[in-house]
Amino acid sequence: MLPAMAMSIPVYLATGATDMRKSINGLSLEVSEFFEVSLFSRALFAFCNRRRNLVKVLYWDSNGFCLWSKQLQKGCFKWPQEKEDVLSITSYEFGWILSGLELKQAERLPFPEYQKIS
Repeated sequence: MLPAMAMSIPVYLATGATDMRKSINGLSLEVSEFFEVSLFSRALFAFCNRRRNLVKVLYWDSNGFCLWSKQLQKGCFKWPQEKEDVLSITSYEFGWILSGLELKQAERLPFPEYQKIS
């Protein structure tokens, strides 16, 4: 799990396929050109390849960029194919995608409501 995943921070997905030959410089250029978010914000920027078996995540960590990747040996990620180029989700929802679930499945589950008992 990403170190930042434990915190509640936004995740910006590049929907569709991204050329995974790109590394930190190429992916940061993608964020600068297509995402409407600062590269240096406390956010994760996620990309997926055409076969949907590889995800790369770019993020800024106080003094430099970090690049994290996950490659599946079998199966594929249920990566969103939205009309928008960029989709904003929570780190919790991103965890669902990394676990192999569709983002829409997460939306179907009701979020538990807690009450304070006096």
